[in-house]
Amino acid sequence: MAFAFDTLGYAKRLRSAGVSNEQAEAHAEAAREFIMAELVTKADLLAVKADVLAVKSDLSAVKADILAVRSDFKADLLALKAELLTVIETQTLRLTVRLGGIVAVGVGVLAAAVGVLAFVLRQH
Repeated sequence: MAFAFDTLGYAKRLRSAGVSNEQAEAHAEAAREFIMAELVTKADLLAVKADVLAVKSDLSAVKADILAVRSDFKADLLALKAELLTVIETQTLRLTVRLGGIVAVGVGVLAAAVGVLAFVLRQH
């Protein structure tokens, strides 16, 4: 709560204490300027309150932006996970087919080798 500094009353007290009129008035004015410079007015408080409300509004906007980025990131991460799982399943299937082909060729080669060996042994 702001208060007014009574320069006249202050100067009268100084004069009654023996200070000259000029010095009392100069001292009272200097004291008023010093004291009044340090006082916060209602307008100052309202300006600070407006600044605080603006900062709160900015923080709310930043929070909303962060939540939006978080949501987008989460969606991108889930899409990437699904894509990665699909690629892994596809590669697993390809490896299974290749391994099956290798086993089939190996069995075929082994059967041919056994046949050739049996033929050679019958000839002797």
